[in-house]
Amino acid sequence: MRHHEDKNEHIVKQMRALIDELKQHNHAYYVLDEPQISDNEYDQLRYTLLSLEQHHPKLIQSDSPINEVGGTPLPAFSQITHTIPMLSLGNVFNQDELADFMRKVNERLPEPLRQPEYVMELKLDGLAVSILYKNGTLMQAVTRGDGQTGEDISQNVKTIHNVPRHLPQAVNIDLLEVRGEVLMPKAGFAKLNREAKDRGDKTFANPRNAAAGSLRQLDPSIAATRPLAFYAYSVNQGLPMGIHTQHQSLQWLSELGFTLAKTVIVKDLSDAMTFYQQVLDERDALPFEIDGTVIKVNDLTLQARLGYLSREPRWAIAFKFPAETVITTLNTINWQVGRTGQLTPVGKLEPVQVGGVTVSSVTLHNFGEIERLDIRAGDTVSVHRAGDVIPKVTRVWHDKRANDSKPITLPTHCPVCDSPVALPEGEALARCTGGLYCPAQQQEALIHFVSRKAMDIDGLGERWLVSFFKQGLIKTVADIYQLHTHKETLMGLEKLGEKSVDNLLFAIEASKATTLPRFIYALGIRGVGESTAHNLANQFGELTPLMNADINALLATPDVGNITAELIYQFFRAKHNLEVITALLDAGIHWQSVHVTQEQNLPLTGEVWVVTGTLASMSRDEAKEKLQALGAKVSGSVSTKTTTLLAGQKAGSKLDKAQKLGIKVVNEEVFLAMTSS
Repeated sequence: MRHHEDKNEHIVKQMRALIDELKQHNHAYYVLDEPQISDNEYDQLRYTLLSLEQHHPKLIQSDSPINEVGGTPLPAFSQITHTIPMLSLGNVFNQDELADFMRKVNERLPEPLRQPEYVMELKLDGLAVSILYKNGTLMQAVTRGDGQTGEDISQNVKTIHNVPRHLPQAVNIDLLEVRGEVLMPKAGFAKLNREAKDRGDKTFANPRNAAAGSLRQLDPSIAATRPLAFYAYSVNQGLPMGIHTQHQSLQWLSELGFTLAKTVIVKDLSDAMTFYQQVLDERDALPFEIDGTVIKVNDLTLQARLGYLSREPRWAIAFKFPAETVITTLNTINWQVGRTGQLTPVGKLEPVQVGGVTVSSVTLHNFGEIERLDIRAGDTVSVHRAGDVIPKVTRVWHDKRANDSKPITLPTHCPVCDSPVALPEGEALARCTGGLYCPAQQQEALIHFVSRKAMDIDGLGERWLVSFFKQGLIKTVADIYQLHTHKETLMGLEKLGEKSVDNLLFAIEASKATTLPRFIYALGIRGVGESTAHNLANQFGELTPLMNADINALLATPDVGNITAELIYQFFRAKHNLEVITALLDAGIHWQSVHVTQEQNLPLTGEVWVVTGTLASMSRDEAKEKLQALGAKVSGSVSTKTTTLLAGQKAGSKLDKAQKLGIKVVNEEVFLAMTSS
């Protein structure tokens, strides 16, 4: 007995928590127009409570919001009681649930009336409004409110351009009630937010909020400036004789001058699914937001016969699109290493349906994102996926967090190769420093190593390089110089004859004679481009001093800032990188030393130049070579270290930055005069 009581207490506790949460969100959504969660998340919470109530009807709480429609009306507007309540719709989310709805409709009808036709409409994402016409003249407009009582927004609705003020065809109808959705089209919403941003005003989160906020302006002149539209979807009073179906009533509304969204008559479940999929495919191209379709029994007499539940009609249901945002649990966080060495945290989720697919993992992008979200293993999270968009965590429910949860820490060593992990101060991206050795990065390292501006191994293109890598002939860049030991294997490969292999091996052998800047660049150190490699070579003269340099020594190099200095320093502290470099040197790679002292008397010694824009008489690479020959160090970015900017046509942001910093700027004509004298 005690166990049973404890179980009931637990269920009631769950119900109470859900009721409190739903009430909070109802108030935020219906009254304040400031929803705190998405519609999908709200539906999920409501479905959880509904499921509990269905399984434990004796425990249903008296204040459950399941049978409520909306929220309490705002006191700033006059309160109007609906002659006919404005009810909400129940929801289905898949074909099986829609089939169940149709089955229940059939069960409630006598045999001759079963298998009725349906009309399907778009479920517009706006604010439900009832508009009353007296003898064809607009008399009053009222919001849904709590379903029984709404707010008088007549003056604001009269400002909506497509709402007819007068209906000549309805002058003989004492009271006509037209219901529909006030919404803000996507284009108008984007323009409204752009203008608000330009003024420094608060922007709206979505078109639905924008529409609701506009209708609830106490000053109608403000509402008049908002791009609102009214789409009619039903006649609830005053329908003329001779109209017997929902589809006919919509046609009549169109003849009166009302705007309608797309509708179609469907005969069965197959037809309904076809229309649903068509709308889902066209969703993004629509001028307004929708969150599903609505299916209604078409025959109005049958609608009356089927009747209502306390909250919703039995003859209509919303067939909503797959939830784009759902709540689930983040079980663990794993770290993956990409081909560039970037460490990416991947959250392993409790599998959940999002946007029509099962999602079990989600990228958390980088360590900075983990810190921004303050996300931990075991957290309750909201996951969003729209269309083909990659799922992402949009919210962490910190109030549901376990007391013993622990913050996520960044790995100190690569989970793949155990090399140190570098995260320069102020950066969000952590990287493995074992670029020459790390299996996750080897393919990228190989392709970069043989490229034209690096070791320039002619004939060893990406296709063959990847093929050799996949066949296990090479693993690290040092293995390239051991390919001569696999000559017979190479000749056995498709399209590689003896001559081709000989040419390839000759090119590999020839590449051993290189330059220090090329070799530094070929190592693929993150942040070290061609210009920085030249500057490092000029700064240190040889490889060993560079490998042993501390952070301060690296920072003395033009074009090397704090982040790049940290990445260089960590690269040469990774044991496996040093092993590969040693193997390369043992294979015979060599260069002439760079004698820094010989440059002291050159015209541009001590100067740091940046080249940008398009030059007419030479390429930028040629300009850099000229500058380096004159003793200048060439940087890829403008900084306080920069002494001169060579600006060609379409110089762009580098020119702007140089001008802001007061750096000397020369054009191509001046540069040519300098270098020819």
